[in-house]
Amino acid sequence: MSGAQLAFDEALLPQLVALRHDLHRAPEISGEESRTAARIAEQMAALQPDQLITGLGGHGVAAIFDSGQPGPSVLFRCELDGLLIREISTIAWRSQVDDRGHLCGHDGHMAIVTGLACAIAARRPVRGRVIVLFQPAEETGAGAGAVIADPAFAQLRPDFAFALHNLPGLPLGVAGIRQGASNFASEGLRIALEGKTSHAAQPENGLSPAFALCELVSGLPELPARLGLGPEQALVTLVHARLGEATYGIAPGEAEVWATLRSVSDEAQSGLMRAASDMASDIARTNGLAVRTGTDDRFAACTNDPEATTHVERAFAAEGVTVEPLSRPFRWSEDFGLFGSVAKSALFVLGAGVDHPRLHNPDYDFPDALIPLGARLFERIARDLCG
Repeated sequence: MSGAQLAFDEALLPQLVALRHDLHRAPEISGEESRTAARIAEQMAALQPDQLITGLGGHGVAAIFDSGQPGPSVLFRCELDGLLIREISTIAWRSQVDDRGHLCGHDGHMAIVTGLACAIAARRPVRGRVIVLFQPAEETGAGAGAVIADPAFAQLRPDFAFALHNLPGLPLGVAGIRQGASNFASEGLRIALEGKTSHAAQPENGLSPAFALCELVSGLPELPARLGLGPEQALVTLVHARLGEATYGIAPGEAEVWATLRSVSDEAQSGLMRAASDMASDIARTNGLAVRTGTDDRFAACTNDPEATTHVERAFAAEGVTVEPLSRPFRWSEDFGLFGSVAKSALFVLGAGVDHPRLHNPDYDFPDALIPLGARLFERIARDLCG
């Protein structure tokens, strides 16, 4: 496999870079990716896949290249959505949409997968199927689940699934992967406390949740340690808190705290979420308050399958890329992890540069130099499995 000739054509790079820049100028956030999906569907239709599926799990687009011969179905997934962040860079292709930006690199990931699709269209697989998937709503954690739940996903049903993510802080073009735990599970927890307002001159006539809020603010971050989980296994991050209204005449009657809970596995995450909910209930009861909880943005843990990981490592070796050993899983989440429930899956990272602006920074921009490398690595994996 290491000596296999690839169909990826470096002459396509200017077109792929131009596509990436166009996508960067017009970001759409999770669930609103209609124009982005239409642009990608047009690109895929021009390659004449054996099947093109649109509207998958919302705005998802999938192109299937089928050899017509027995063999594995191999899916390569990227993301359509941008972020609700105002871009502050001065690049010529900066976002033209107020308070929206491709500041995680999904525009670059789409260019990479488009490059893969071009290579597979130029030389079809010998066996099985190669599927390219442009998935909606990754940033909220809703997209992978919506795609998998879509009845049309039955036509895809891969045996293997692969994805990559660029990673600032790692030298440009250096690759990394680890077998087993790769990315933490995460979920947002909203806790609302309800007491009774009163005149600020007579707080004894009301029921303030102030002390209960303070208990939660101090107790939630300590919860993993109480459960015997170290910082490389779980963490709780406070992201928002509010007490009453911004006025001097009213003692507060309600409060709210939001936290993001993360764990190395889905099992640990379930335990951490239960413990946090129990803590909120106990504190509310002790303080005579009513409590409501809600959750958002659930991400499954990403666990790399051994066989899928081996195929990625072969691609690294074939391309002669430098590999950075990863001693621990990443604490950030990726909803690609849910594909591990339906296929042998693996996610790897490509360095975006040691001093590159970090993911979700307002001045972040995807490095175009990663487009050909990412496309070649994906094609290596595809050829390894499908010939």
